[in-house]
Amino acid sequence: MLFSQQILELIRNGIGETLCMVIISTIVSYIIGIPLGIILVVTDKEGIRPIPALQKVLGLIINLLRSVPFLILLIMMIPVTRKLVGTSLGWKAVVPPLVASAAPYIARMVESSFKEIDAGVIEAAKSMGASTFQIIWKVLLPESKPSLLIGAAISTTTILGYSAMAGAVGGGGLGGIAINYGYYRYETDIMLVTVAILVIIVQVIQEIGMRLARKSDKRIR
Repeated sequence: MLFSQQILELIRNGIGETLCMVIISTIVSYIIGIPLGIILVVTDKEGIRPIPALQKVLGLIINLLRSVPFLILLIMMIPVTRKLVGTSLGWKAVVPPLVASAAPYIARMVESSFKEIDAGVIEAAKSMGASTFQIIWKVLLPESKPSLLIGAAISTTTILGYSAMAGAVGGGGLGGIAINYGYYRYETDIMLVTVAILVIIVQVIQEIGMRLARKSDKRIR
């Protein structure tokens, strides 16, 4: 299967656009998602600083955002996206809806990771006079590190899948190439190559996440 120089350049650009979308969206989503996850855990009725009303309202907002399918959210956010990045086409226009979709998902992943921690460890930190910030920084985050790393790998591959879907509405990247050439032009070989590249990227991300999680897991040392 031989491709012209133009097609090879197109695929290289698609890989670059996809990686930009995924990396930037993942970083921004975690900057938003980790604090949200911490608030959900800390303000829970059995948390360090229970504020059930705040926890329920925040949880409701997160669940509402998570329940909106990504393509619909992408279309709904077009006016906001235009204001933020100046366009509704290309890989840059996909970043805001990716963040809006992924951040609530990450918040729930972080919440789940924190709730796996043995309550006795947190109680021991409380009995030693640790502040809320100290418990979060020195207990919750370190103890949940393996789970957070696995969650990061899962979240990143989920964002990658969303970025591929964005190709259906002019989002660019490998998803855009697969749809434009594989679906509209019936060039199946190009579509198969882009899909194979996406699969390889997913496998690499997953493997890196699992290895980092194993290295940080104190139980298997």
